[in-house]
Amino acid sequence: MRSTEAAAGRFFILRLMPGEILHVEIERFAAERGIKSALLTAVGGADTGSVITVGPKVPVGHAVEPLHHVLEAPHELTGTGTLFEDEEGVPLMHMHGSCGREGRSVTGCFRSGIVVWLVMEVTVTELVGGAARRLPDENGFKVLDIEG
Repeated sequence: MRSTEAAAGRFFILRLMPGEILHVEIERFAAERGIKSALLTAVGGADTGSVITVGPKVPVGHAVEPLHHVLEAPHELTGTGTLFEDEEGVPLMHMHGSCGREGRSVTGCFRSGIVVWLVMEVTVTELVGGAARRLPDENGFKVLDIEG
């Protein structure tokens, strides 16, 4: 295990609007505000056609191929995640959560394209002073790297 210490910086509350893409808006906001790392929470609605990564396709070999699920109707959403800059200083969101409808839910990563339905509330807690960023791994995914 590796670790780094950070402190809470600024706090932001965002309201995303219908049709906006969750990760696109959060990453754009972070870049505009100079946010290098943050904790994220999201609650709201995910629209029809939203895409969730729900695991790797099997069998898993040298290359990991993501498995995607497309929402067939609007769903309720809750998610928790982080945001860290990559090696080029671009902020990248990594958020997992669940989308539910009529007593069924699907859980996974929201990076593939969650489209806002009606409203999405996001809280952003900036982290300052840590030594973490996203770097490419052997599969080409930009994953958390902690210096030290």
